[in-house]
Amino acid sequence: MKNLISMRDLTKEEILHLMETASKIEAGKIVPDMTRKVAALLFFEPSTRTMFSFDTAMKRMNGQTIIMSGTKNTSAKKGETFADTLETIAQYADIIIMRSPTEGAARYASEVVDVPVVNAGDGANQHPTQALLDLYSIIKTQGSLENLKIGLAGDLRFGRTVHSLAQAMAVFGAEFKFISPSFLEMPQYIKDDLDEMGIKYEECDDVEGNIDDLDILYVTRIQRERFADPEDYEKVKGSYILRKNMLTNVKENFKVMHPLPRVDEIHTDVDDTEFAYYFPQAKNGVYTREAIIHLLLGGK
Repeated sequence: MKNLISMRDLTKEEILHLMETASKIEAGKIVPDMTRKVAALLFFEPSTRTMFSFDTAMKRMNGQTIIMSGTKNTSAKKGETFADTLETIAQYADIIIMRSPTEGAARYASEVVDVPVVNAGDGANQHPTQALLDLYSIIKTQGSLENLKIGLAGDLRFGRTVHSLAQAMAVFGAEFKFISPSFLEMPQYIKDDLDEMGIKYEECDDVEGNIDDLDILYVTRIQRERFADPEDYEKVKGSYILRKNMLTNVKENFKVMHPLPRVDEIHTDVDDTEFAYYFPQAKNGVYTREAIIHLLLGGK
C-alpha cells in the first residue's frame, strides 16, 4: 500500500492488518517511531477531528507536521499551479495528508508526487481514513466486522463518510438499511457495487421504527456546504433527529456512531445512554491514523 485514496483500493486482508496494527498501537505493543519524519497536512476545506487527530498521531510518534489551511497565504494566490504546489511540498515532507473540496484531487496528487498520499476527504466522494476509524470502532464494540446490520442515516448523497463505510463493510458481508429522504439517497454507483457483490440493502425515509434490528446506526448531518441552492437545504435540514425515547427496543449491542460534527440530528439526551459511541469513535481516529502513517512509511 503506497497511498490511501479510496476504500476500493484496499483488500479485506489489508483492512484487517490495519485494524490489528491500530489495536497493537493502542495497547502499546507497537510503538512507532517517526523521528525526523514530517507529515504535510494540506487542508483546503475546514476540519477539526481529521486534521487534529492526524497532527496528534504524528506527534505521538515523535514526528513533525507542517500545516496548510486553505490557500490564503500560499503561492497559489500568485498563480502557482496545484501540481507545482504539491511537488514543492513533497520536497519538505515524507507523507502528504490532503483534504480538498474537489473530487479526485487526492488521486491526482498521488500521481504527481513520489511520497505517500492520504485522502482526508475529497468533496462528496471518499473519506477512507474515517471509514477505517469507523471499522476500528465497530470491531471494538461488536467484536467482529462480519455479517453485521448497519443503518446509515441522513445525507447519503453527499456524505463521503457513508460512501466509504458502505464500500468497506460490504467486504465483510454487512446488510444495510439506508435511511434518507429521496433527495439525499445513496448514490446509484454505490448501490450498483453492492448489487454486484450480492449485498442486501433496503431504503426507507424515517429513523423511528427502523433501528430496532440494527447493530450500528451511523448518523450523518445534512451538509449545508454541499447544497448549491440554500432553499434545498432548508427543505431537508432537521429531517432526522435521533432521541433517547427511540432507543427503547434496540439490541443490547447497539451503538450510535457519527463522524461529527453534529448539528441537531442526535439529541443530547442520547449522549448519556450506553448506546452513544461518537466521542470514543473520534478518539479511535488517533490510533487508526497512527497505524496508517506507520504502515505507509514502512513500519511493520
